[in-house]
Amino acid sequence: MPAPPRAPARPPSPARAVSTRATAAMALALAAASCGGAGARPESAEAPLAVWTAASIARPVRAALDSFTARTGVATRLEVQSSLELARRMTELGETPDVLLLADRAVFPALLAPAHVERWTVFARNRIVVAWSPRSRHAAEFAGSARWWEILERPGVEVGRADPATDPSGYRTLLVFQLAERHYRVPGLARRLLAAAPERNVRPREADQIPLVEAGELDYVWTYENLARNAGLPYQVLPGAVDLGTLAESTGYAAARLRVPGRTRRDSITITGAPIAYALAVPRAAPHPDGARRLADFLLGPDGRRILRMTALDAIERPVVESLPPATSR
Repeated sequence: MPAPPRAPARPPSPARAVSTRATAAMALALAAASCGGAGARPESAEAPLAVWTAASIARPVRAALDSFTARTGVATRLEVQSSLELARRMTELGETPDVLLLADRAVFPALLAPAHVERWTVFARNRIVVAWSPRSRHAAEFAGSARWWEILERPGVEVGRADPATDPSGYRTLLVFQLAERHYRVPGLARRLLAAAPERNVRPREADQIPLVEAGELDYVWTYENLARNAGLPYQVLPGAVDLGTLAESTGYAAARLRVPGRTRRDSITITGAPIAYALAVPRAAPHPDGARRLADFLLGPDGRRILRMTALDAIERPVVESLPPATSR
């Protein structure tokens, strides 16, 4: 069968870790933030703000929180889990953070609104890539291969992915499989890609996979671009019609759909393909609402965006506030 035509891909982002220069720049930004807040009066000491974040953005969020504390004197406590695990802590265990940052904006209307969250703000984008290490089997062949999926299927090649039941990266990877079959016009490709990444190589959180590639336990991994870049791993940029990272492809993405099972039927959600969008919210029952709103404003503002970008996250210049339609939220 002749190789299917390959759609022109967007120019790939550099597959390397954040440079020393970028790291130094971030340090300067943090120092500047600290100095810039010298005129501000720190808040009185109290329990730190509880911040829950998706694992895939733990690094940029941690950097931004450090800057916020240096500027305001307000302490924070960061907890990192997969997005669905965080949402279910609220719906099933009754726990509530001050600020919640999730890897999929769709989780807010599906599980948390209106009981736990009134509105949420989309603040960053990402895309799905295939990452590997220089030691991975067939690495030299994989880069730029027109039929890259055939390398993933070779005997002995270990491919990893995140758990779709707990991590948005996991169900997004399955959506990418569907979109790849449609784009490349290879019948059965989605099923083949799933078989190439067997259950033994599935991890609960997206961020758990990168160390396994670095250690040589996995050869390739379906992951977010920011994680591959932060780790300095080479990665394959997929066509915009496949990678869930191109706004102009929104209509095509919507052709992919799957059901994500929860612990109960009420906890299960149907996911439709859409451009990857991260969102944050201050829950209705936030323990420290004033401090939480202050932190959210910082994360969404110019200083927060600058720090997020320094850690390879695509922060949106103008964050978008969303909520349920009035008839739905009653």
